[in-house]
Amino acid sequence: MPSDATFEIFLAVPPGLEPVLRAELVEKGFKAPKAEPGGVTISGGWPDVWRANLEVRGASRILARIGSFRVVHLSQLDKRACQFDWLTVLKPGVPVRVDASCRKSKIYHAGAAAERVANAIEAAVGVPTSDEATVCVRVRIDDNLCTLSIDTSGELLHRRGFKAEVNKAPMRENLAALFLRASGFDGVEPVLDPMCGSGTFVIEAAEIAGRLAPGRARAFAFEHLAGFDAKAWQSMKAEAAERAAKRSVASRYRGADRDEGAIRMSRTNAQRAGIDDVTVFDVCPVEKLERPDGPAGLVIVNPPYGARIGNRKSLYGVYGSLGDTMRTRFSGWRVGLITTDPALARATRLPFAPPGRPVDHGGLKIRLHLTRPLR
Repeated sequence: MPSDATFEIFLAVPPGLEPVLRAELVEKGFKAPKAEPGGVTISGGWPDVWRANLEVRGASRILARIGSFRVVHLSQLDKRACQFDWLTVLKPGVPVRVDASCRKSKIYHAGAAAERVANAIEAAVGVPTSDEATVCVRVRIDDNLCTLSIDTSGELLHRRGFKAEVNKAPMRENLAALFLRASGFDGVEPVLDPMCGSGTFVIEAAEIAGRLAPGRARAFAFEHLAGFDAKAWQSMKAEAAERAAKRSVASRYRGADRDEGAIRMSRTNAQRAGIDDVTVFDVCPVEKLERPDGPAGLVIVNPPYGARIGNRKSLYGVYGSLGDTMRTRFSGWRVGLITTDPALARATRLPFAPPGRPVDHGGLKIRLHLTRPLR
């Protein structure tokens, strides 16, 4: 694959949030993004891969689809894998791991499929495959079509590199960014999380407002691939940093929590992200929360669900207190609430529109419940 080749790029996202990720890609200028189950595809080259990893907030990982062919038996897979020009993508001497999946295909043993492709890679690259390798080749055989992809991200993209500490059952950063977008956050209005935990929603909102690239402080697997241009990559990061430096942030992004430890974590994480000057975190139970001075904005909250934290029955009072505070003190603000349980959302007595699609979050199905500006 030449360095200037164009290929399909797949940005993975939890099912249910594909349209939201597609909207982000449109906003950021990626060409013709197309939503499909579990993600969004775009067409581009390696610089597009780099930029997507650097700038896209909603994706969980980014795969470069480097080849595909039909196979119906292992010997055919063995032959096609050996014919593939791995050295146009993989760097000699750099360890690689191989993951495989098979679905509705004559080849049904994923382990055997992975072994055949691993043998071909070892012969081409000159190093044994390793389960600990940063670079991962993904082999997907679906309805007898084999698709070869490179995981260009490495660690999942919600790991921005700033969060030193987390509270119980944290919201992943990419999910927080997607729920902010789904709630209509425009990157300008104020945002408040009254049960902020380790500060994820507040920090994501402040970074969006400041146009900070989410991948600015971490490493990626694509840096270990053949044809990677370190100078061009540094230039891309520098341009992103320059754009952010020109952006002034007018609002303050606020979090509150009754737990002092959570507030300490939030302040530490905001400082590490470099946005402590535009964020405020206070120890405050939800029933004592006051409306901030200034214009109305978005309250977004991910309260305990009962499945992981606390007893479900006791949570009705927590949700009820949240609703009381919002109705009596937050006129003009929208409220976005993420929960697994529609009954808990109803306990707030807030005028939620029908909720969004269910989204997998660590094995639980969560939904966004959103109001219009409260009266």
